[in-house]
Amino acid sequence: MNLRRDVFQAIADPTRRAILLLVASQSMTAGAIASNFDTARPTVSKHLQILTECELLEQEQNGREIYYHFNPKKIKEIADFIEPFQKMWDDRFNKLEAVMGKYKTKE
Repeated sequence: MNLRRDVFQAIADPTRRAILLLVASQSMTAGAIASNFDTARPTVSKHLQILTECELLEQEQNGREIYYHFNPKKIKEIADFIEPFQKMWDDRFNKLEAVMGKYKTKE
């Protein structure tokens, strides 16, 4: 039984977020990605596996190498989920700023 990994659990890990930032600008091999970290290559491979299972990264075979690249559609799903919360907090901060502005003018 293969349980689908949770995308939010995947991005909760700082190493996995760093990997996503690395491959956001260009496709990279596992070796190239691993060279950016001070951890063992199997550890990075596990992170890549998790990100691939969550569909945040996609694999593409190019000759003997496997390149990992960013899946913008999946990232957009995350952004779409977060957007209403961002709007709610922006509204709250704007109201707070307005209240603080009133107190500033009274001083």
